[in-house]
Amino acid sequence: MSETIPSGPIELSVVMPCLNEADTVAICVEKAVRAMRQAGISGEVVVADNGSTDGSQDLAIQQGARIVDVAQRGYGAALMHGIEASEGKFVLMGDADDSYDFLEIPKFVDALREGADLVQGCRLPRGGGQVLPGAMPFLHRWFGNPVLSWLVRMMFRIPINDVYCGMRGFTRKLYDRLDLRSPGMEFATEMIIKSGLHGASMNQVPITLHPDGRKEHGPHLRTFRDGWRTLRLFLAFSPNWTFFRPGLVLLGIGLVGYALALPQVHIFGAALDVHTLLIASLLVLLGWQCVLLAALARIFTGREGMMPPHEKLEHVTVERGLVFGIAAVVLGVGMIAVIVFRWWQQDFGPLDYPQTMRWVVPGVTLVAIGFQTAMASLMSGVLMMQRSRRSLSGDGEAGK
Repeated sequence: MSETIPSGPIELSVVMPCLNEADTVAICVEKAVRAMRQAGISGEVVVADNGSTDGSQDLAIQQGARIVDVAQRGYGAALMHGIEASEGKFVLMGDADDSYDFLEIPKFVDALREGADLVQGCRLPRGGGQVLPGAMPFLHRWFGNPVLSWLVRMMFRIPINDVYCGMRGFTRKLYDRLDLRSPGMEFATEMIIKSGLHGASMNQVPITLHPDGRKEHGPHLRTFRDGWRTLRLFLAFSPNWTFFRPGLVLLGIGLVGYALALPQVHIFGAALDVHTLLIASLLVLLGWQCVLLAALARIFTGREGMMPPHEKLEHVTVERGLVFGIAAVVLGVGMIAVIVFRWWQQDFGPLDYPQTMRWVVPGVTLVAIGFQTAMASLMSGVLMMQRSRRSLSGDGEAGK
C-alpha cells in the first residue's frame, strides 16, 4: 500500500481487474491513491492481474498498488479474487482502462458511510450521469444498457438506472453474503440482482464516463456474447419470468380452449371440436411443465444459496405432490376406462369419435399431468436431500 495514503485500519479497498492495461493502469492507480489521500480515506489499491504480459504489474506497483495474480481468466474471476484478497471494510471496483474517473471515489465512500450496502455508479443521463463523446458505443448507449437496466427494474424491482456500470462501491459484508459465481462480464449484473434479492440497501451516484484510454488493444467486452450471458443470467435468477408466468399464460389459453371445445362452441360459423381440444391439451401440458420447472428451479436456487429460500415452497412436501399426481392419473385413467367400457359394450365396434375423444383427450392429459407432477415431486426431494446432506456434513465436522 502506498505511503501517501492515510495510515490506520483500511476503510476502503479499490479493486481493479487488469489484463494488459499498460496504457492506463498507472494513471488509474494514481488517481485512486490521490483521491483517497485528498479525502483522508485510509485505503489500498488492489490490482487483480489476469496474466498481463505488457508490464502492467510493475506500472501499478510503482503507483502504490498491490498485485493479486489471478490464473482463472475472466472479468468476474479477476474481481472475485481481488475482492477476496482485499482488506477494507468497503470495496470499490472499477476498470483499469481510464474510462472511470477514480477521483470520484469520495462520493461513493460518503454514501457507504451513510449506510448503503451498495452504491452504483450511473453513467446515463437518466440517473444524472454523463457519457462523453466517444466513450460508449452507439449500440451500448442507446440499446444495450437501457434495455438491460429496464429488464432489471421490471423483473427484479431494483431501482438502478445503469446496471452495467462497472464502477460501484459496496460493503465487504454484503459481498461475502452474496456468494457471487459469474467469472465473466455478467459478474457485475449478478451482484446487482443478488443484492436486490437479498434486500440490500442500494444507492446510486452520477459519474462521468470517459473515452477508453487504451491504445494497444480495444475493450475486452464483446457486445453480443456478453449481452447474451447477461440475459441468460436474468432468466436463471427469475424463475417467475422464465417459467412460471409463461406457464400460467399457456395454462390459461389451454383452459379457455377446453371451455370452448368441450361444448362444441361455434365462433364465426366454425365449430370448435376435438382438434381444438387437442391443441388446448398441448398448451395445458406445456404450461404445467413450465410451472413445475419454476418450482424446481426455485427450490434449487434457494437451496444452493443463489437466491433466498422461498418460504412457501419450503413447506411443500414430496408426499403432497405424489398424492396430487396419483389422483390426476387415477382420474385420467377412469375417464379413459369409461370409453373402453363403452367400446366393450359395442363389441369393440366403431365409436362416435367426436364424442369419445371428449373423454379420451382430457383423460390422457390428466394422466400426463399426474405423471409429470409425481416425477417432479420426487426430483424436488432429490434437490432438498442434497442440501440437507451437505448441512449435516457441516454440522458433523463442527461437532468434532
